[in-house]
Amino acid sequence: MENKIRDLRKALGLSQDELAKRCKVSRQTINAIENNKYDPTLALAFHLAQVLETTVDNLFTPSIS
Repeated sequence: MENKIRDLRKALGLSQDELAKRCKVSRQTINAIENNKYDPTLALAFHLAQVLETTVDNLFTPSIS
């Protein structure tokens, strides 16, 4: 699954640490999601979308192999 988290986070001026604190996860979790090494739970995906002021549909795109 690909995502726009890094781009949206930077556009809002948030560090990985700040985004992690707002979503109540570790900075390592945000890093892994941004690098497409971890797919978040549905609850976390909605929380990320809320903090990043977007929708889950806009935030994530399925990888087509």
